[in-house]
Amino acid sequence: MSNAKLNAKDTVNARLAECYVTIDDNRYNFMQAINLEAKAEKNKIEVPILGKVSKGNKAGSMKYTGKAKFHFNTSIFNKLMAHYKDTGEDLYFDIQVINDDPSSAAGKQEIMLYDCNLDGATLAHFDADGDYLSDEINFTFENWDITKEFNSLDGML
Repeated sequence: MSNAKLNAKDTVNARLAECYVTIDDNRYNFMQAINLEAKAEKNKIEVPILGKVSKGNKAGSMKYTGKAKFHFNTSIFNKLMAHYKDTGEDLYFDIQVINDDPSSAAGKQEIMLYDCNLDGATLAHFDADGDYLSDEINFTFENWDITKEFNSLDGML
């Protein structure tokens, strides 16, 4: 049994991240982002097994979804929706997310999300009682890569 424990300094600060959105050949620093979450979900099928009272589970496919909350001060997503409305051509884009807390021994992780596609967009927004405007998008994506992995922390292996 190992006595290794996580050092608090090795957690990754949630605020120390970068996010870039690439649409066509334009790479935007998505500094408006407040948070982003991308998930890979396995779609499993139940498998009956002779001689067992329980069924097994086997992955059959995967689904990739994401959501992002951001300050309502950019029109890049509305422009994608307007292009679709005006032409019928749906545009896809890539997102790069970098987590990098220099005080953590975990180091840096970079994830690329490829062929992202909006579910919709907020076209206009105000809040007479609010402090600032924010918005959320939901999206799907077709593929992803880990372009840089976190380091293994001491005691993990």
